Formats: sequence, C-alpha cells, structure tokens
Amino acid sequence: NGRRRLTKRGCSEIRRLLHNAAMSASRTATWKGIYEQHRNAGKATTQALVILARKLARVAFALMKNQDEYVTKGGKAAC
Repeated sequence: NGRRRLTKRGCSEIRRLLHNAAMSASRTATWKGIYEQHRNAGKATTQALVILARKLARVAFALMKNQDEYVTKGGKAAC
C-alpha cells in the first residue's frame, strides 16, 4: 500500500536502453500523446518516461512473441 517508487532493480543496461528508447519515442507522433497525457496529469518527466518505457517493452515483447509487425492506429505498418 502507499505510493510506489521508481527503483533501480534489474539489468542496468536494459533500463538504460529502455529509457533512451522512451526519450526518443516521446518525440514521435505515435507515442507523444501518451507521454504528454502523463505529463499533463502531473507526473514528473522521469516518471512519464518510465511509464512510456514500460509500455514500449510490453509492445516489443508482444511483437516478438507473436512474430508480428507494429501497426499504428491508422492501419499502416510503422516499421
């Protein structure tokens, strides 16, 4: 119970790569809305980036698991 905190658990290299990916994704049209939504909700920059990094990790895992391509909401393949 209570507030959750950002931790430094897990592989530091993977955390660094996910953070860099989230920083880059926060500037793209596809992911900027999610980042801005959390920033406007009062989250700190780092918190919003961690939320986006987790989302990117979930999407990447699902794509790898299903051997699929990422398709944007408009129906176009993004990669």
